[in-house]
Amino acid sequence: ILKDFNIDTKEYPIPYIMAIVSNTKENDLGPEEFVEIEGMTPKTKVIYNVYKEYQARLKKNNAMDFDDLLRYALHVLRDNEDILREYQRVFSYIMVDEYQDTNHIQYQIIKLLADVHKNLCVVGDDDQCIYEWRGADIRNILDFEKDFPQAKVIKLEQNYRSCGNI
Repeated sequence: ILKDFNIDTKEYPIPYIMAIVSNTKENDLGPEEFVEIEGMTPKTKVIYNVYKEYQARLKKNNAMDFDDLLRYALHVLRDNEDILREYQRVFSYIMVDEYQDTNHIQYQIIKLLADVHKNLCVVGDDDQCIYEWRGADIRNILDFEKDFPQAKVIKLEQNYRSCGNI
């Protein structure tokens, strides 16, 4: 896309564009919402055009990237109550490991699915959030008790892998 649009990859490196598009998707924003929030500048115009074309090419190829898989799964659940109810029925118990590494869309999916039965178990360590570069939101684990006030927190403070306490 950058080549097709004659975009200088020194000014707009591919990892830079990819990170912005991915971050935008992780915030459940399409190209139009991106520009609405960021405003139309020369830089945002380039990103907008690349993002828009990227989505068009994914659609043309009947494909999705990882961010789209999460984003569209959220949309299906959020926008179709009958589908949401069916998955809430099927998933009466939910366990999420490495909860500190979930992003906002994953958090919303988990919250929707756990809303009926309230049988949610998450495991995580707020000191080990390693995927912030990939959209992980440490607030998901830090705010867990606020978001799920009926939760029982069990702290595992004994370290069995090495000497001393955690």
